[in-house]
Amino acid sequence: MRAMTAETRVSDRVAAISESVTLKVDAKAKALKSAGRPVIVFGAGEPDFPTPDYIVEAAAKACADTRNHRYTPAGGLPELKAAIAEKTLRDSGYEVDAAQVLVTNGGKQAIYEAFAAILNPGDEVVVPAPYWTTYPESIRLAGGVPVPVVADETTGYRVSVEQLEAARTERTKALLFVSPNNPTGSVYTREEVERIGRWAVEHGLWVLTDEIYEHLVYEGAEFHSMPVVVPEVRERCIVVNGVAKTYAMTGWRVGWAIGPKDVIKAAANYQSHATSNVANVSQVAALAAVSGDLSAVAEMRSAFDRRRRTIVRMLNEIDGFVCPNPEGAFYAYPAVKGVLGKEIRGKRPQSSAELAELILDEVEVAVVPGEAFGTPGYLRMSYALSDEDLVDGVSRIHKLIAEAKD
Repeated sequence: MRAMTAETRVSDRVAAISESVTLKVDAKAKALKSAGRPVIVFGAGEPDFPTPDYIVEAAAKACADTRNHRYTPAGGLPELKAAIAEKTLRDSGYEVDAAQVLVTNGGKQAIYEAFAAILNPGDEVVVPAPYWTTYPESIRLAGGVPVPVVADETTGYRVSVEQLEAARTERTKALLFVSPNNPTGSVYTREEVERIGRWAVEHGLWVLTDEIYEHLVYEGAEFHSMPVVVPEVRERCIVVNGVAKTYAMTGWRVGWAIGPKDVIKAAANYQSHATSNVANVSQVAALAAVSGDLSAVAEMRSAFDRRRRTIVRMLNEIDGFVCPNPEGAFYAYPAVKGVLGKEIRGKRPQSSAELAELILDEVEVAVVPGEAFGTPGYLRMSYALSDEDLVDGVSRIHKLIAEAKD
């Protein structure tokens, strides 16, 4: 038996997983704010609106219902699964039944369990980059191998079929597809969705499509669900969604996966041993959310759109920043390569990670570096914060970068 050392106390698989950078930045910023510092946070992707009252009231009522004090089916409350199926038909035109729905502890669990259900060790997953930090880690935890395909600001951060095909190998099992996108805010057109979906069908690939930002699109951009645009993909498609972004419910932890019944059943079996059912009070709150109208998200979308236009204009006024116009979600993703290597207050940041640290230290503004999303040289800035903080925060960055010298 080998001696236990610091290196062997944690399994290789878990030791290889990195901390969520977005949550790390958010935690550091909140700690500084708690210490009385005037930190402005462009970090975590979290709406700054409260959960709508009717949802909170449904949850409060559920707390007193003794049925919610007990275990319920691991795969989700039957009435919630049925409501999610109805909501999916209403919002995207995708017709599914309740047996195809698995209710999970947020979108992250849905993503991991979906990959765990379809991947074998060594299977490759094509992952367009920039990507949300959790995607590659979920793939690795499930035994798969993420294969990044990088798009940049010149294409609006959208990958082409030609790029995807160049990354495909005999070990490619699945494609990850996200539109509207985190971290870039890019939205694929219907024609692009169709081309990519038909490419996946042609090569017998699975598709995991994350639709959590489906209602947050702007300037005439439209959300298109791949299994609706390309029906042939449905037998190898898993749709991930949740209430976090649409209904400002990040803390309630309710997401779901929709897919073929055999895969969803396998993922539900997995969940039955991992966590059992999602908290019943949260499920009742989610039921109220998905069964209600979309007036709450309409109000949030209007505010996000206003902030989006402001942040893009202000970022593009900073020398060395290039910010494409995001058409969805609530993120701006400026390229900052034109600033790197310049002297700013005695320092020469060589990477976007160093630049983000400098911005936090010098002007107390928290942003997430592109390294977290697989593309160094960029910053992700969530505009899910007040208009006043947004203007103040970007103005601080502008004044700092204005000091840059060659």
